Amino acid sequence: MIISIALMMMLAAPAGDPVGDGRRAFSACLTAQMQPSLEAKLSLEAFRADLKTKCAKEEDVFRKAVLAADKADGMPLKGAQADADDQVLEYVEKISGEYADYQSTPR
Repeated sequence: MIISIALMMMLAAPAGDPVGDGRRAFSACLTAQMQPSLEAKLSLEAFRADLKTKCAKEEDVFRKAVLAADKADGMPLKGAQADADDQVLEYVEKISGEYADYQSTPR
C-alpha cells in the first residue's frame, strides 16, 4: 500500500473550507495516479504529463480556492497567483518525487 506525504497532508487539512476541500481533492487525484502509472511503467515525464491531464479539474478548483482566499485576505492578485502556483507545484513535486523513489526501488 502506498502512503504518501500528499495523502497525509490531505488528511490534515480542516474539512468544510474551499481551500481545504480543493487541496484534499487535488491531493487525492494525484495520489490515485501513482499505482496505475507504476504498473504501466511510465517515465517520470509521462507521469507528470498524465497528472496534468487527469487532475486538471481538481487542480483548477484548488487553484481558484487559493486565489479567492488570498484575495479575500487582501493579497494583491499577482501575489495570490504566485501563491496558488507555488501550492500546486509543491503538490506535483512531492508526488513526482515519491513516484521517482518508487520507480527506482527494485521490486
